[in-house]
Amino acid sequence: MQQLATVNEPAQALCTPEQAFLTDDSEAVLRFACDALNAGMAAVLVTLVGIHGGAARSLGAHMAVREDGRYCGFVSGGCVESAVAHEALLVMNTGVDRMVRYGVGSPYFDIVLPCGGGITLALHKLRDPRPLIDTLSRLSARKPAGLRYASASQTLISETNPAKTDWDGTDFVVSYRPCVRVMVFGRSLEAQAAANLARAVGYDVQTSEGFNPKTSFALMDDDTAVIMLYHDLNRELPVLQAALAARPFYIGALGSKRTHEARVKTLTGLGVSAEDIARIKAPIGIFAKARDAHSLALSVLADVAAARLARCAR
Repeated sequence: MQQLATVNEPAQALCTPEQAFLTDDSEAVLRFACDALNAGMAAVLVTLVGIHGGAARSLGAHMAVREDGRYCGFVSGGCVESAVAHEALLVMNTGVDRMVRYGVGSPYFDIVLPCGGGITLALHKLRDPRPLIDTLSRLSARKPAGLRYASASQTLISETNPAKTDWDGTDFVVSYRPCVRVMVFGRSLEAQAAANLARAVGYDVQTSEGFNPKTSFALMDDDTAVIMLYHDLNRELPVLQAALAARPFYIGALGSKRTHEARVKTLTGLGVSAEDIARIKAPIGIFAKARDAHSLALSVLADVAAARLARCAR
C-alpha cells in the first residue's frame, strides 16, 4: 500500500471533495465516471476489493471521483468516503493506482469503521472510457456485464459475462446484472401500490391493465419479477402461462392457499409440469394475510428483493 501524499502535493490533490449525489447503484456510478472522461476531466474509479470481518457494502461496490473533487457512490456506510475521495485526487495527480485499507489492519488509526471490520479498496485512474461505455451499453441492453481490473498493469477491460464478483488470480472482476424489471399485472389498488413502491425502490417498472402476449413475453427476461395481483384466476391465466414459458427469476400470484390449489389444478389440467408450477410463489409475499394494499406491496417487494439476492449469490 502506498503512503498518503504530503501537503506539498499540487492544488488538484488538495481541493475539497464534495458528494455530487447519493447513490449506491453501480450503473449510476459508472455513468458518472464515463461522463467525466467524455467531458475531458480526470476521474478515478474506486472498487471495494477486500472485506475483513464486517462491512456495510458488498465486494465490488464502487465510488467515482472527478478531478474537481465531486464524487458519488459508497464503499462503506459513509464513514470513509470523503477520505477515499482525497486518496483518489492523489491518484489523479501521481497517475499511479493504489490499494488502500481502512479499519482493521489499516495504518490510518484515526479512521475507524463502526462495523469493526476492515476494507481494502482499489483506486484506478481511468484512462479510457471504452470499458465503461461497453459495460453501460450491455446493461442498457439488459445483458450481464463485467469489468476486470488488473492491478499489475493498471488496466481495466470489459467482460461479457463474468461468473461472479471476486479475485481471479491477480485480477479483480466485478459482475453486473441489469436493473431489476418488475412487471405488475392486475386492475387493482394492490397492483397500483406495488408499482408505486417498486418505482420508489428504483426498479424498472412495467404495468399492464390488459395483456399482449407478444410484448409482455419479450420483456420477461432473467432479471424480471412477474407480480400478478388479480382477483380473477381466469384473467390471470394467460399472464401466468407466459411467465412460466419465460425465465423470470420471480413469479408471484395473489390469493389464498385455497385459491392456489385451484390454480394448480387448472395448470395441471393444461399440462404444466409440477416443476414449473413450483416456480410460482403463492400466496405472494413474505408475510401472510396482508389485507391492505400498502402492506401487501411491502410484503411482495421484500419477497422480490430476497429472491434477487438469493439468485445473485449463487
